[in-house]
Amino acid sequence: MTRRRVAFSIACLVLTTACGARRIPLPTDTGSPLPNYSEIHAEVTKSCRGARTLTAEIGLRGRAGTRRLSGRLVSGFERPASMRLEMVAPFGPAGFILVTRGAQAVLLLPRDERVVRGESAEAILGALTGVTLGPADLQALLTGCILPESKPVSGRLHANGWASIELEGGATMYLRRMGSWQISAGRRNGWEVEYPMWQGAFPQVIRLQSAAQQAAVDMTATLAQIEVNTDLKPATFDVDIPAGTAPLSLDELRQAGPLGEKQ
Repeated sequence: MTRRRVAFSIACLVLTTACGARRIPLPTDTGSPLPNYSEIHAEVTKSCRGARTLTAEIGLRGRAGTRRLSGRLVSGFERPASMRLEMVAPFGPAGFILVTRGAQAVLLLPRDERVVRGESAEAILGALTGVTLGPADLQALLTGCILPESKPVSGRLHANGWASIELEGGATMYLRRMGSWQISAGRRNGWEVEYPMWQGAFPQVIRLQSAAQQAAVDMTATLAQIEVNTDLKPATFDVDIPAGTAPLSLDELRQAGPLGEKQ
């Protein structure tokens, strides 16, 4: 009964249609040294490094493991590690509300009257969607910085108008010359991200893929109503838990989520 009830909310994310977007072909040649990589990096990351807060509506589609996922989220982020994700349902209460401020997060499933407490945002998001990333990492990916602290260490110039910049921590940023340089993709600790479309200084479409073959994640997020550096009230990152809401373990959530056993 627990899994069936929790799955009712999670099912708002599940579709059976496929999404087969073509991947951006990244450069494979060794290239030549890019002498001014540090200045280029400073210019292309100026906006995302300056994004103290971010709010946006996120249209989500893709797959996690064998499941197809889709949904619409209202999101808010504030450095260093605060986040609110609320899944908007077609009618009635939200599908879920996930808030975090610091190390621990709270997930409320209003329809099921269940709550997960005392777990990290990475663990909860991993159970919900397969995306095991925390608030700072998500904000960096959504704004185009690849990493929360994006520090360049070297650069290469490639064929066909491409360049790559190696970042401290083992990540790589890929840029294309579109008149000026623009971030097009990145790789970091088991994840690949693509930016096929930008809206002004920030990406409008983000494709996130896990490098792992098993339980693979392939998500595309389309951002709208993007606002940066607006003051967010502290209550943004809190959620009221109604009386009578029952606890839910992370294991129960994981089994009901897209990477769990099929219902």
